[in-house]
Amino acid sequence: MNQRRKFIRSGLTGLAGISLLPTVDTFAAVNHVYKPAGAGDFKLRFAIASDGHYAQPETDSDRFYADLVSWLKKEHKENHLDLIIINGDLVHNRPDLLPKVKETYLDKLPVPYYTIPGNHDFADAAIWKSVFGYEDKYLVDKGDIGFVFANTADTKGGYVCPDYNFLKASVEQLKSKNIVFVILHIPPHQWMPEEKTIFVDCPEIVELLHSYPNIKAVFHGHDHTLDGIRYTGKLPHLFDSHFGGNWGTDYKGYRIVEVTKDDQIATYQVNASQNPKINTNKL
Repeated sequence: MNQRRKFIRSGLTGLAGISLLPTVDTFAAVNHVYKPAGAGDFKLRFAIASDGHYAQPETDSDRFYADLVSWLKKEHKENHLDLIIINGDLVHNRPDLLPKVKETYLDKLPVPYYTIPGNHDFADAAIWKSVFGYEDKYLVDKGDIGFVFANTADTKGGYVCPDYNFLKASVEQLKSKNIVFVILHIPPHQWMPEEKTIFVDCPEIVELLHSYPNIKAVFHGHDHTLDGIRYTGKLPHLFDSHFGGNWGTDYKGYRIVEVTKDDQIATYQVNASQNPKINTNKL
C-alpha cells in the first residue's frame, strides 16, 4: 500500500459534527451497504468526484466519464442528490477539450453541478468562464450552507496557493452560514516531507480556514491514491480518490456528503467501480 495511504488511514480519528464512515461498495450486498436516511431528512446531500483526466494518453477516458454519469444517475435515483461537484483535472493537459467534456458528459448529470480547475486543466478565470459561465473562483449559496471554490493551479500546470484576498472576502461574506465547505483541488498543506512536490504549502491559507468555525471541511482531489481524511488542527481535509486517469487507488469512485436538518454531517467514499485489490504482492 502506498505510504501516503498508510498515513491517511492511521489518521482516521473522530471530529465533533462529522461522522466518518468506511468506503462503501455501491453494489455490494445489502448488509454491507451504509443506508442513508430518506431524502426528506437531509438539508443537503451531494456527491464530489475529481480527476477525470479526459484525453490522457492510453486511457479509456470516454468510458471513465460515461461511468461517472451512470453512477451518479443511479445514486440520485436511489438516494437523491442536490448537487454534484467535479473537483479539478477534468481534462489532461487539453483545455480545448473542456467544452466537449461539458457538453458530452457533465451536462447529462442528473442535478446541478459545479466545477473548479485542477493543475491538468491549464485554465484560468477567462477559460473557465468561457466554458462553464463562471470564473475559476466563486461562491455557491445553498441557504444555511455555503461553498467556496478556488483555483490552485496556473495555466501551465504549476501549483499555486488559492487567492487569499478572494478566500478571505468569501468566508467573511459567508460567516453567518451554519456550514461552509471549501473546494480546493490541491491541498494548501504538506503533511509529510515528500509531499513538497505534490502539494503546496500555504500557511496563511490554513490559518485563515482555521479562523472561521463555520468552515466544517475542505475537499481536495489531485492525489489519486488518497480516499480518506487528514487534518490541519481540527479541520478535516477530505479526498475522493479518482474517477479517471491511469494511477491511484485500484478502484474508481466518488464521495458522498450528507447534512441533516440539525446540521450533522456524514461523509463516506463510494467504491463505484467495484474492483478493489487488497494487500496485493508479487513474490
